[in-house]
Amino acid sequence: MPTSTTSLPSSASTTTATPTCTTAVPGKYGYVPPEACNANWSYNPSFSAAIAFTTLFGLLTLAQITLAFIYRKGFCWVMIMGVLWETLSFIFRALGAHHQQSTPYAFAANLLFLLAPLWINAFAYMTAGRLIWMFHPAKRVLKVKAMSIGKYFVWLDIFSFIVQGIGGTMLSPGASASTMKTGKNVYMTGVGVQQLFILLFIGLIVKFHVEVNQLERNGVVNHAGKRWRWLTYALYAALVLITIRIIYRLVEFSAGTDVSNPLPYHEGYALGLDAVPMFLAISILTIIHPGTVLKGPESEFPSRKERRAEKKAIKAAKKEAKAAKKNGFVGKDIAYSPAYTPAAQSSNEQLMQGMPRDVELGYLAPHPGEQQQSGVARY
Repeated sequence: MPTSTTSLPSSASTTTATPTCTTAVPGKYGYVPPEACNANWSYNPSFSAAIAFTTLFGLLTLAQITLAFIYRKGFCWVMIMGVLWETLSFIFRALGAHHQQSTPYAFAANLLFLLAPLWINAFAYMTAGRLIWMFHPAKRVLKVKAMSIGKYFVWLDIFSFIVQGIGGTMLSPGASASTMKTGKNVYMTGVGVQQLFILLFIGLIVKFHVEVNQLERNGVVNHAGKRWRWLTYALYAALVLITIRIIYRLVEFSAGTDVSNPLPYHEGYALGLDAVPMFLAISILTIIHPGTVLKGPESEFPSRKERRAEKKAIKAAKKEAKAAKKNGFVGKDIAYSPAYTPAAQSSNEQLMQGMPRDVELGYLAPHPGEQQQSGVARY
């Protein structure tokens, strides 16, 4: 049976004992009630559920690695990291279910579970940037370049990752009540920032979707049979599922840790509102993998080397044009036209002798068949 101990407060003026911490004797697999000071879990984690989700996420990890090699999409390492973290979180959960007094197992399972979705989020950003690059003629949406969309939003995601990571580490088992409270507030801030970025990103995707649909109707582009809509819908679905998970976490932490808030103390909520949505989001982006849509050289951004070479070529062309202008070469429709030198002027005057002249148009070429009085054919 669990036993509890009480300790006297440090103040010597108090004569009555006040319970400050409850230490329970661990039961089977090290379980103690969540209110015990030696509890690492807010509930009794299910070993069978942990094994089931380990298997599911493990299969998705293998599928994502295989598809990344098949379609040769280097950026898919981001998704692989996300699904791998989900898998590892449930491996540690399974170990922790039978070793509930192990703080490292509980800490690793909790931290990986909280942070893994950020990788999936970043993967959606990177996929959308390439989708816009390949299928939008302007290669930009709302004046934001396709190459910059992934970069900007991934950096914002990294910022959210850092904030959530700081909050998550403060939620480690054994931390004081004040530290836990601060950690929850920090983590909620990071999650809220993540959701704000998702909403902004969805706005860009919707704008892209509308514009490309309109361009197709007007016959400007023809993407028939290229399944770009399927990938767009997959991104919508993944972002909605991530949002469900974020809302759950915000409600869980904002309601406090009192027993009146059942969310932290029942594993079913964490599995049903966090693990299941993330499993579905990853599954959708596995079935409708970006590699099935993003094909060919236009599906990838130019490499850094290629971008440098392009900038160098543009700079050289501008330098050449400037030098040509300085040396007297002008013209719009041809590369270079010799300037009007005195020798050229004398030659032209000889050619134009006898040609009819119009006040507005200048010298007019004679009609075919006309000849000059000298007998030389006009041209």
